[in-house]
Formats: sequence, C-alpha cells, structure tokens
Amino acid sequence: MTREGEARMGETRLLFRHIDEPGLASIETYRRLGGYRALPRAVHDLESQELLEALEASGLRGRGGAGFSMGKKGSFLPRGEMEKYVCCNADESEPGAFKDRELMQKNPHQLIEGCAIAALAVGAAYVFIFIRGEYWEVADVLDRAVAEAYEAGYLGADVLDTGNRVELVVHRGAGAYICGEETGLLDSLEGKRGNPRLKPPFPAIQGLYGGPTLINNVETLSNVPHIVRNGAEWYKRFGTEQSPGTKVVSVSGCVRRPGNYEVELGVPSREIIFDLAGGPAKGRRVKAWFPGGSSAPVLTEAELDLPYSFEAMAEAGSMLGSGSIIIADDTVSIPKLALRTARFYHHESCGKCTPCREGTNWTAKMLERVTRGEATPMDLDIIASVQEKIIGHCLCVLGDSMAMPVGSMVSKFRAEFEEEIRAAASSASRPGAAGGGRPGELDHSGFDSPLTAEVEAV
Repeated sequence: MTREGEARMGETRLLFRHIDEPGLASIETYRRLGGYRALPRAVHDLESQELLEALEASGLRGRGGAGFSMGKKGSFLPRGEMEKYVCCNADESEPGAFKDRELMQKNPHQLIEGCAIAALAVGAAYVFIFIRGEYWEVADVLDRAVAEAYEAGYLGADVLDTGNRVELVVHRGAGAYICGEETGLLDSLEGKRGNPRLKPPFPAIQGLYGGPTLINNVETLSNVPHIVRNGAEWYKRFGTEQSPGTKVVSVSGCVRRPGNYEVELGVPSREIIFDLAGGPAKGRRVKAWFPGGSSAPVLTEAELDLPYSFEAMAEAGSMLGSGSIIIADDTVSIPKLALRTARFYHHESCGKCTPCREGTNWTAKMLERVTRGEATPMDLDIIASVQEKIIGHCLCVLGDSMAMPVGSMVSKFRAEFEEEIRAAASSASRPGAAGGGRPGELDHSGFDSPLTAEVEAV
C-alpha cells in the first residue's frame, strides 16, 4: 500500500512525511528536507497554463469538502491582466476536523509554497490565508514563516528575481463557522459580516473585491508542491482512479487513539478506524460513524468495509467531506447526538435564508421534544420530511450540513428514536421527575463547550 512516502502504522505519508521533525516550521529545516524545490521549477521552467494542466492531470480534488478538481477550478479564472486572487480557506470549524491545524502549525512552509505556486498558476498577485480566529497560536507560526519566505525571496514583488509578484497575507477570522463557506469567507475578508453570497456568479469569475478568485483549503494547497516537483503521474500512483493521492483523516469520538492519519484514498474504512485509531473501547462496537465530519450523513457498522474515497462514500449515500471520521459506539444515544448536531448548526446559522434559519431552529426544537418524551412517532416523519425540504434550498450548504446527518440518523435509527420518546415520556410521568424546560423552549446550554465526545471529541 505504501509504494512511496514514509509509512508508519499503515499510513502513506506525503504531507505528513516529516511532520514530527524538530524545527520543521523553520525555513532552514524545510529546505533541508527538500522544501522550496517546486517553486523555483514553477517560476523558472513552467508557464501558468502548464501548471494548471499538471494540477488537472494529477486528479487532485479539493480536500475541503466538495472534492472538485483543483486544476479545473483554476482553469475557470479568466486570463488577462485583471487583478486576481488566491484564498486559502483555513477556517477549520467543522466539528471533528483538526488536520489543517497540524499541517499549518508543524509545516507552514509547505502551505506557503503551495499558495505561491497556485498564485503563479492562475496569474494572481495576492494570496490570503483566512485562518480560524481561535487558531491564534497557529496564526503566529504562519506569520513567522511568511516573514522568512519574504526574506528568502519566495514571496514579494520579485519572486526569485523573475519579476513575478506574489504577496501573501495571513488574515485572522472572527470565529464564525459560516466563514468556512467560500463566499462567506470572501465577505469577511472584505470587512463585511460573513454571509454567503448568491451564486452565480461564482468566485472564479467574481470573487474577492469583485476579481476572479481561486479558493482552496489548506490540505489541497499543501499537495501542490509535491505534484509540481514529482509530476502528475507520480501523484496518480496513490489512491484510486477517481480519488488520486492521499488524505489526512482526523479520527475522533469513541476510539482509543484519536488523531490525524494520512492514508491512500481507497483504503478500507475499517483499517483507518480499527488498525490506526484503535477502534472503540474493549467490549464496545461501532454503532454509527460520520465519514466526513458532522455534516456528513451517518453510516452504520455494516458499512465499515467501504473504501475511503470520494466515490465510495457518495455511492453509500454519504460523503468524504472534510475527511473527519467521528465514531459513536453503542453507549451513545443517537437521538441526543442528533440534537447536539442540530443545536450546533442552529447556533452557527447566519440567518440570511429562511430554510436554514427556520429549519435548523425548528429541527432543534422538535428533537428536544423527542428527548423530553413529548413527541410522537408521526413527529419523526415530519422531522425527516423537513430535512428533505432544507437540502438544496439554502444559499449555502450550512442548512444541508444539519439536514443530511439528522435526516440519516432518523432514517437509520428510527426504532431508537421511538424508544427514546417512550422512555423519556415514562420517566417524565414518574412522581418527582425533573422537568426538561418549558415545552418548545430551545435549550442553548453547552454552546461554549465542545459538542461532547459524540460530535466533537477533539
């Protein structure tokens, strides 16, 4: 499985090849280990069109969620002398996701080199790394690395004395989940409230400050130097035909060894969950798992042997998403997990569009009724129906991000929801039973803490 790259415990390491090397965040160590060899080739030996063609030929798909071809997305930007931009989405706010944090904190120059090459490929002079506001320590690491890159001539008005200009800014976000959506990110960069924009026009045509903009996430851009240095065919030797390369997977929840693992796309999901992350505690089993963060429809124990790839997850009715596997074992209440998920997305909704604003609020209230024993089995049909009406009808995918996992939980664990209603109703009817709040009142407690081990055991 590990034809090239440093392997450890079943991993195939490309981005994480030297991740634990002391001092890797410094430019000296990064260069000693082979860094900043792709950028001189990109700037001296290849035209921008050749760079885009190499990225497209490699099959590199966006690692932030949608899985769209990076090279194809870059080709959508118009040619010409207009001002163009590259934005790196480092607003890693998805519950269960923590891979970009480690990539930036331990190997920031890998990302910087990838950003600079991407800018050359699309003819952009300005790059913005939009980093999650809570990642203040990581942002400091990036700032120091950017300063080193400027001093070494890899960034600036005259990159490596070639006349190419690439300016890079690390921009700290304000802590809003919605800014992980690409157009909400652009509004926030422009100094506005982070709200999603109506599409079309898409950012590739009209993005930051009205100019054509390429947006990719940290992991995607970190792959770029490896592809430019080693070639598209080399990269396609890893993974599957439709999902080439490796994937850094964040595994959390009910597992013995939570953490980040880099694997070839297409490996059996069971190997990631059990061989790498250790599986659930002794005597417990996997009840449900999110293959792509909390916004992905849940899968069951019967689906553990699925290949971990974009196409296999889509065929199973879920998605690879951010590559964040969250495990719920047989001690986890699925109705309470659904409620936690709905509360999170209700809290983070910007409120701009009605399906998301009202749908997330209503879903959270109805799930509270379920856990208080005030609902009926017919209410479960209504909850499932509302999720279907949210999906595909919002300005951005935040509403879908709640509707897809909640809908899948109600569908796959219907009997457990019905039992939750019976048990909660029976408990509430006992003399002296504590009340769960006024009917219809949404409990906002817990928003300042992690979403419990079931949703965000990071």
